[in-house]
Amino acid sequence: MSNTPARQPLSPPEGFAPSQDRLLLHSCCAPCSGELMEAFVDAGIDYTVFFYNPNIHPVKEYLLRKDENIRFAQTHGVPFVDADYDTDRWFARAKGMENEPERGIRCTMCFDMRFERTALYAHEHGFRFMTSSLGISRWKNMAQINDCGLRAVAPYDDLAYWDYNWRKGGGAARMIDISKRERFYQQEYCGCVYSLRDTNRHRRAQGRDRIRIGVQYYGDGED
Repeated sequence: MSNTPARQPLSPPEGFAPSQDRLLLHSCCAPCSGELMEAFVDAGIDYTVFFYNPNIHPVKEYLLRKDENIRFAQTHGVPFVDADYDTDRWFARAKGMENEPERGIRCTMCFDMRFERTALYAHEHGFRFMTSSLGISRWKNMAQINDCGLRAVAPYDDLAYWDYNWRKGGGAARMIDISKRERFYQQEYCGCVYSLRDTNRHRRAQGRDRIRIGVQYYGDGED
């Protein structure tokens, strides 16, 4: 039985009018988004999932994460926008940053690219707020992510970025609980080819096997 704190009622962002406003959620994957999605449903927030993650490599990993996210959105009757997998553009922007460390300038570029596209879609389709599931992971720098989100919405007077701390109040623990309940695929690296490379280097240095895509799921071995 989980000792995770129960979810407290979620208050919408300041200025959000539940009867007329909609929220666009940039989702990186189902495990990171599960807690946010269920919190939004509980709070009666009208939201849509936006999946734009051209960084994810290889395509097998990309499809695993996307398809699982679609399935979970369908479970809750939530609209899902499947954006382009324009990897060529991502690699072009990452040029020269191939050996940057995790949480460095390559990650900033990656967040910027994904949020810029999310913000454009939100602006063009009448969303007044956007946020992202990226910050719930303890492996991410939340300040870095929020800076990118705020920068992405700056060109649009009609759009705001919700920089809520999704980890607080047991949010990060509930993310794991939901992932185990749903038996979500458990990815073992951030997503890009350079993260995969560096994670495998680290694993080899520890005498561990390389990552095997599509093998590990939350809750495995707990039955």
